[in-house]
Amino acid sequence: MGYGNQTEFHFRPFSTVPETQLVIFLFFLFLYILSLLGNVTVVLIVHASHFLHTPMYFFLAILAALEICYSSVIAPTALVNLLSQKNATISLSGCGTQMFFFVFLGGADCVLLAIMAYDRYVAICHPLHYMLIMNKKVCTGLVAASLLLGFMLSLQLTILIFRLPFCGSNEINHFFCDIPAILRLACSDTHVHQTALFVVSVIVLTIPFLLICISYTFIVVAILHISSAEGRQRAFSTCSSHLMVVLLQYGCCSFIYLRPSSSYSPDEGRIVSVVYTFVTPLLNPLIYSMRNKDLKEAFIRVMKSGFPEKKITFSQQLGNRRPLY
Repeated sequence: MGYGNQTEFHFRPFSTVPETQLVIFLFFLFLYILSLLGNVTVVLIVHASHFLHTPMYFFLAILAALEICYSSVIAPTALVNLLSQKNATISLSGCGTQMFFFVFLGGADCVLLAIMAYDRYVAICHPLHYMLIMNKKVCTGLVAASLLLGFMLSLQLTILIFRLPFCGSNEINHFFCDIPAILRLACSDTHVHQTALFVVSVIVLTIPFLLICISYTFIVVAILHISSAEGRQRAFSTCSSHLMVVLLQYGCCSFIYLRPSSSYSPDEGRIVSVVYTFVTPLLNPLIYSMRNKDLKEAFIRVMKSGFPEKKITFSQQLGNRRPLY
């Protein structure tokens, strides 16, 4: 790696007032613990309840697991930095590792949201073929593809960025090794790296978002043709939770990574980053659990009957799936 003269970075604190730093630490710690509890609960409930062993909840459990890993890449370092009495440092290799896992897990997360939209499309628009199309092999393959795509894009982007020489200031105006903040510290031309970041952002943000929009266009048309009001309400309720998560995740990430580098504001970047690193991982399980009757019923059932429930085959699991209308 082309490290230049720098061997480590240090993070700029949110505030120079210790009391303010402590308040921010407690706030971040509260969000992180709640997000861990919420996402772990989703994973355990889906695993324990055989009624939730369907593609929809399989993807939801994978999303929750990704959120656990994704937030854990950022939160511990940020919390330690907030408690530090002086500017906390991170080695170049440590910074590169954090960036790699951040892009890897974040990219896989965004692609998985598009896969979940496709799952909803098949369930609502092709209900009779749903079990055939979204079988266990297909679901596993889609998840593996999202992880592989995130891994390959993250690996290439991280290697490209950390070949840059860093011989100027070593202060990161952020609470983690975010790409725009790191690029500002390079002491050579970064146009190629900015272009690579834009291409990766298009692949993991714009293209999946367009696929989600296309899926939901067909979904809305199909829902409007459902004869019963109860069926339409159930279908809209199933999809609205996913849409809320999509808008929050893609909106914040697009604001940071799809805008021109000349208009990037470090202070704005830190504030928006708090949303998709601390708030979004917390809201995902809350949104799904509060708006999902099946998940709430499964939670109550598991709490009463114990963990885990009796296992059944994948075909039986799909057969137990309630109709959307």
